[in-house]
Amino acid sequence: MPRAGLDRATVIAAGAALADEVGLAGLTMGLLAERLGVRTPSLYKHVENLESLHRGISVQAKADLTQALARATAGRSGADAGRALADAWRRWALDHPGRYAAGDRVPAPGDEEHVRVTNDLLQLLYDVLAGFDLHGTHAVDAARAFRSALHGFTALEAAGGFGLPGDIDRSFHFLIDTVIAGLQTPHPATPPDDDRPEARFHPLPG
Repeated sequence: MPRAGLDRATVIAAGAALADEVGLAGLTMGLLAERLGVRTPSLYKHVENLESLHRGISVQAKADLTQALARATAGRSGADAGRALADAWRRWALDHPGRYAAGDRVPAPGDEEHVRVTNDLLQLLYDVLAGFDLHGTHAVDAARAFRSALHGFTALEAAGGFGLPGDIDRSFHFLIDTVIAGLQTPHPATPPDDDRPEARFHPLPG
């Protein structure tokens, strides 16, 4: 019988916390069992395998990041909202490195819960970018550019990739100010939407 008080949500939450400590790549079922005070086989009553655990952490991570970004951007618009989202994104990623790494996971076909939390995160980003009066494929391009800038910088920072002297905060804000200035620059007329997958809103890695 499963240990009293131990369920799937508890196992995934403990796995997420442990991933932040040891890194997602260092997370094992054995380490998690030790953290929870159970034998490793007991975990398989709640999560099928390590892959399932990673998927659960990814779902939780995207939901938690979305909530953090929503709080940071509430009542803001335009460039103010963009900067608030960027700061909150970076702070959450650095505070939760294991969970953030799990968030790179792409939803499997048919995984409706994972698709939903991924779309919730992307929709919030699109809502913030709506303040820049971008439409159609320009909105898609802007979302991709903004996410790439945020993810690239935070991933490098978390990995210790900035070894040169200099204020990393200043560099981050320089990046975000540059991206926002680009978003505020007038663009040519929006090309017509078409039926290509990249021209439609669809699930992407969170």
